[in-house]
Amino acid sequence: MVVTKVSREICLTEYPVGLPTNNNFKLVQVEIPDPTKDGEFLVRNIWMSVDPYMRGRMRKEGNSYIPPFKLGQPLEGACIGQVIASKNNQFAVGDYVLGMCGWREYWLSNGLDIIKVNQKISPIQSFLGTFGMTGLTAYVGLLKIGELKDNEVVFVSAASGAVGSIVCQIAKIKGCRVIGSAGSEEKVKWLVDQAGIDYAFNYKQVGDISTELLKICPDKINVYFDNVGGKHLEAALDNMKTFGRIVLCGMISQYNSNSPILGPSNLFLAITNRLKLQGFIVRDYYDMLNEFYASMAKWVSEGKIKWKETVVEGIENAPKAFLGLFQGENFGKMLVKIGSDPTV
Repeated sequence: MVVTKVSREICLTEYPVGLPTNNNFKLVQVEIPDPTKDGEFLVRNIWMSVDPYMRGRMRKEGNSYIPPFKLGQPLEGACIGQVIASKNNQFAVGDYVLGMCGWREYWLSNGLDIIKVNQKISPIQSFLGTFGMTGLTAYVGLLKIGELKDNEVVFVSAASGAVGSIVCQIAKIKGCRVIGSAGSEEKVKWLVDQAGIDYAFNYKQVGDISTELLKICPDKINVYFDNVGGKHLEAALDNMKTFGRIVLCGMISQYNSNSPILGPSNLFLAITNRLKLQGFIVRDYYDMLNEFYASMAKWVSEGKIKWKETVVEGIENAPKAFLGLFQGENFGKMLVKIGSDPTV
């Protein structure tokens, strides 16, 4: 039973130039819709995710795999909520569901592209991270795109982030030597002490990333998992083994650039070292979901996967959480807690 009839939403007011600011977002109030048609149900959001890829949707034009956000309309993103009213036989009141209607407190659905979440497996918010697209991105990127083999040398940028931290731990499960870069001493310590990787460094403190990698990996790197681009990609290219693989997952260092970015100055090394560089979009690999769920559930139950979450409270603070991604304020997965979970 819905007590209030007002839902709050976050809209994009204009397409930002460079780094977005709070002025690009607006908090609005709308009336909560009722499920009136057969097959409809109403969801009260509890958790939502903010992710770097969303910056690409904040451009009016551009080449992207997903359409831009519409001005004046609530933004979209992964979220988990609870069904509170239903005219759908497949989704009952009390069910937890995963959808793409984040940045709002309530949403109406007909069940299309909605997944039920089993809170008995793991805390529901983990299905926005470790058990969600974040974890699947790490799994697909490392094992499918990176063609990881046992006992290889793996370098991961943004290694303490939502995707990077899972990549690191899967690589360790596969018996690999894992090196990660992060942006603070706290994150470096967690990667070594909790995630169990072999070596981590603060890229803000080392003089030159390429020199640091050469010191750590004199025998070179088999797989580089790139979440950053820029200087990290150049450094990895300097230190790859022949027939090495570079997984192009994200380039957060370039998302807010106002002008075209020059490519790596040493890209010719991809030819001389016969490297494979491949980008990927996780939605192309949903056929691996069952395999991923089985593997991740096993590893978590065995204590082999750990994760961190940075939680921001309140829908009104969703823009702050999103902007924090580009300042390195997240440790692990950045989440916004929109409402309370009645089962907790």
